[in-house]
Amino acid sequence: MPKPQQRESDHSIDSSPPASGLDRCLSRKQRLTRSSLFSETFSQNRKWVGRFLVLWLREGEGAALRLGVVTSKKVHLRANKRNFARRRLREAYRNLRPYLTGNFDVILVGRRSILSSSWKDQLQELIKLASKAGILTKENAEIAKQELGLSNDRKPDL
Repeated sequence: MPKPQQRESDHSIDSSPPASGLDRCLSRKQRLTRSSLFSETFSQNRKWVGRFLVLWLREGEGAALRLGVVTSKKVHLRANKRNFARRRLREAYRNLRPYLTGNFDVILVGRRSILSSSWKDQLQELIKLASKAGILTKENAEIAKQELGLSNDRKPDL
């Protein structure tokens, strides 16, 4: 019998650190929380646009690969759908953060098509945009693709 406020499936979740040993947490210190930082990021106008998301970079005091996530009502009118999109963006960034370099803050803005896209497509697009932005090197991008299961090294079935 589970304890109060505990799911029955909690015992099956593997919370051990990843094989790579990289820190993949996203604590409060690693997130953008003040609206002035969002405004400053948007005013710097450093953005890279993809099908599912837009990546914005902020240079300046205190920048340290912190994350901000935005999904507007343009994504969906239902709040639960917008929250789902934000969770997916945060999770994609959380998995990719150990491979990123530089003193920048990152804002990810979800687009409408993120709700109908697959998880792998979202990860691949974030890797592509981070590489274009210069916060992900080619070597780190290959390592990230390998560890996140996105590499196409498999032979095609005949």
